[in-house]
Amino acid sequence: MFFDLVRRNSKRNRRENGLFFSSLLAAIVAFYIILSLPNQAVMGFLKEMESGAVDRLLSLIPAFYAVTLFMLFFLIYFASRYQLERRSHELGMYLMMGMRRSKLFFMLLAEDLWSSLVSIFVGIPVAVLFSEVISLVTARVVGIGILGQQSTFSLSAVLWTMAGFLLIKLAAFLLLSGKFASTEIGTLLSATPEGAKKQRPAMLYRIALVIGALLLVTAYILAISGEAWYSLAAMGMTLSMGIAGTLLLFFGLRTVLDTLAKRQTGKSGLGVFTFRQLQENVIGQPISLAVSSLLILGALCCFGYGVSMTLYYGSDDTHTLDYTFQDAENPLVIPEKLKNLGLDDCFESLFDMRIGHILSEDDNEGEMLGMNEVLALIEQEPDSSVKSDLLGEYNNLNNPYIISLSGYNQLLAAAGEPPIMLNNNQAAIYGYAAFTNREKAELINRVLSQKPEVVVNGERLQLSGTLQTRNPVTDRSITLYFALIVPDETFDRLADKSYTHYWNAILSHQFVQENSGLMQAIQQVNQKLDTTGIHYESYLQSMGRQLFYQVSSSYLTLYLAVIFLIIANTVIGIQFLTQQRKTGRRYQTLVRLGSHYEALCLSAKHQIQWLFALPAVVAAVGSLFGVRALFSGFLSPDMAENIPGLYRIAFVILFLLCMVEYGYMLAVTRASSKYILTQMEANREE
Repeated sequence: MFFDLVRRNSKRNRRENGLFFSSLLAAIVAFYIILSLPNQAVMGFLKEMESGAVDRLLSLIPAFYAVTLFMLFFLIYFASRYQLERRSHELGMYLMMGMRRSKLFFMLLAEDLWSSLVSIFVGIPVAVLFSEVISLVTARVVGIGILGQQSTFSLSAVLWTMAGFLLIKLAAFLLLSGKFASTEIGTLLSATPEGAKKQRPAMLYRIALVIGALLLVTAYILAISGEAWYSLAAMGMTLSMGIAGTLLLFFGLRTVLDTLAKRQTGKSGLGVFTFRQLQENVIGQPISLAVSSLLILGALCCFGYGVSMTLYYGSDDTHTLDYTFQDAENPLVIPEKLKNLGLDDCFESLFDMRIGHILSEDDNEGEMLGMNEVLALIEQEPDSSVKSDLLGEYNNLNNPYIISLSGYNQLLAAAGEPPIMLNNNQAAIYGYAAFTNREKAELINRVLSQKPEVVVNGERLQLSGTLQTRNPVTDRSITLYFALIVPDETFDRLADKSYTHYWNAILSHQFVQENSGLMQAIQQVNQKLDTTGIHYESYLQSMGRQLFYQVSSSYLTLYLAVIFLIIANTVIGIQFLTQQRKTGRRYQTLVRLGSHYEALCLSAKHQIQWLFALPAVVAAVGSLFGVRALFSGFLSPDMAENIPGLYRIAFVILFLLCMVEYGYMLAVTRASSKYILTQMEANREE
């Protein structure tokens, strides 16, 4: 009998408070997915390529887990308090009918435990399914099926999810049970009236509104201009102004709502009642609304930045080379070694890329490159940040590198680009693509079109062609920020014998097809190369780095966004439903005065729309600047020019999140309509 009552009450609670139950399920899914991240197939691949970075990423997971547990505790506490307040009359009746307080305590504990177990038993399978789908899709997209797709199920993730969830549920229940244990029966049986709010001068609200708006505008300007990233103090000041501005803005919104309420005077319907109710909600809980707005802002920024970076990162990758081999002692034997391993048939192209330093007349490295003509032409360009940066770089070109023309032309041929045509007294400029955006490349090409000359060891070389940015090696065997591409005869003269051979290789199309894709083909070759002493790097290393950035900017940002969104929207919904119950007598009065059910539901719907829209609109406006600020702070120069494309992706994500907000509003509206239905009959005073 006792357990039947527990089961029925638990089922009724889940049905009547579906918003909270759904939020808990989403939190459980998010918990499991982030805790099972080490078991994802993509993480196994990344550990081979970027083990140090992956270990640092995984070491952050416990911190994320602890922080979100702490935040969810407060959500569960306030939601559970709302549930107990909603059932206060029922609990009072149990005591009136002779149930001991200890038995009532164990009944509520059993109900809470039963609901928690139902949440876990529903949420964990869904989470495991999501995790498997994510792993399969990721493996399919990046082509890492060579690793052997295995189940991503993690028993430790399940146990930690259950332990954390049950811990915060139990802690919230114990805190609330202590409060209700000391409550008198008469208090439980009677409805809790809404207390009077302390009124402050209207001018104070207006001042708060203006100051809040000014602080937010200042914070937005600092964020999108990039000044917030100059130092930790600047970032702290920007965040402080943004938080303070949001708090003051919601504190001062009373004046706006008061004006809207006055405009409803004399109109038919419940317009005045709607805005007065909304005004009380904002006045009574400005801090919770401001915090909810900040959480939604964080969710929008995380979603917009994380998803756009995940979809865009590496999309402009100019992949040409598959391998770069080195042998410091005897570099010319690389082709023979590969042939002895039976790998020569795997490659359609193998060529030597010679890269070295310019030697001075006394055969020492460290010759200064004379760039006076180039610098003079740059000085003639209109003032800009790109011009200033380029002047700073070209003024200090010590120990410059040179690249052999024949090797670089073979690279261009493999990429399907036209070769560079140079005379013995000419040179071309190479620049690192990651630090060369479109504006910088255009400025350099304008200078090169005037064919300036540079001086090397007293020898004048005319700069020709356009800026070259295709990486001369597969990944990072050598990273050149600036180099001169010169004919082979000039290379031999300037570098003498102080240079390095980098043997670049490209896998044959047939071999790639036979191994079901590039990633699997490279893995097959790597397995053979690992048994030899040949030093090599493959395209997998470059791709591994891209995947690491995608994983770190997607898993963690999406995890935080989901948690923030759950907490913010559930808090807003619970705040409204709690306020509605406390002002239930007003609805009864309106019913006695002749208000219809449809009119009351419409009034409540408008209140809900306003209550959700206020923090959501403030957050949406802030996210436009927040996402832009994240792009300004984290993007490399070559990706910074793609901000319009990133923005388009971010806007799509923001639109999808607006649909999520609408779903929360519908859930709260349904719960509100059910409550109004109970108030349609005038109940006698208990």
